[in-house]
Amino acid sequence: MSDARYAPTAALVLPGCSALALGAALTTLQAVADLLDQPYLLAPRVLSLRGGVVAGSGGLRLETEPLRAESPWGLMVVVGQEAHLDIGFDAAELAPTERSALIEALRQLVSRGCTLCASGSAVSLLAQAGLLEGLRAACPWSSAEALQAEYPQVLWTTQLWTSATAHTAAHTAAAPLLTATSGTALIDALLAWIGERHGEHLLPDLAPLLGLARGRPGDESQPRPNRLSQTASPKLREALVLMEANLGEPLPTEDVARLCGVSRRQLERLFKRHLDTLPSRHYLELRLQRARRLLLQSGQSILQVGLSCGFSSGPHFSNAYKARFGRTPREERSPGGPAEASPRDPGEDS
Repeated sequence: MSDARYAPTAALVLPGCSALALGAALTTLQAVADLLDQPYLLAPRVLSLRGGVVAGSGGLRLETEPLRAESPWGLMVVVGQEAHLDIGFDAAELAPTERSALIEALRQLVSRGCTLCASGSAVSLLAQAGLLEGLRAACPWSSAEALQAEYPQVLWTTQLWTSATAHTAAHTAAAPLLTATSGTALIDALLAWIGERHGEHLLPDLAPLLGLARGRPGDESQPRPNRLSQTASPKLREALVLMEANLGEPLPTEDVARLCGVSRRQLERLFKRHLDTLPSRHYLELRLQRARRLLLQSGQSILQVGLSCGFSSGPHFSNAYKARFGRTPREERSPGGPAEASPRDPGEDS
């Protein structure tokens, strides 16, 4: 069948791929194939760069076919690792040669008009390939700061998913490009793509097959962990927003209180009642947690990380970090801990 809407679909898995995201992609695409009665054309296949067995999350082992980028694919869902609060994601299990080959294959797919839909570490792989330059791309909130530092040419957003147009380096060809923050958001992105490609009339029948009432729009906010009760003071929430927005240049407690329209004593009582801590201690914790994410997820130097999190010098940052986490920033970045610490970063004096 020559109709481009029925071009074959596949899931391209990266090492450590999310079992949740892969299952979401395969289930959604198989449901479309069944609904349209096109099992041979639309039923998804599972691919990897070289083929063979690929290990996924949770002990999952997948038998895959080798990727042939020259084939007439209509949709390629690229499934990577899920982001983790502590380590983020960066397709770390890919060898340099594999990474280069995958990047070239992704560029070739785009040049042939194939829609790419990426989740997890695959999103950062698209950024490395230059396919996201100047485009909005969705990422988990826990990785947003590190990705922004690593790939400033990308317009990172923490909305559930995005849709844009990907270009080859020469801008001679273009293809739709979707990015999703998680396996569940991947379903929403695919539902929107299916609606555009095959008609919105399919969605009322398709969504219930996936256990959904509807697909969520891309601009819906990502859920985030929340330690506050629903009855917490609006002034406390306002103070937390101010702190989050000023991690690089921390505000004195008096300024936070003034901007929220309360006294310092009132602000301290609110923090003690709802978070069992003082404003200054909570503010420091926010800065240190952000520093930890950047150390583990980005390529910034230790000094750059410290300065961007409001510490005045390398020693100031190192001492505060060690007091909180029991190790210096340099040790944090060393795979084997203190015994295998890398050469001293010029910005750290610990």
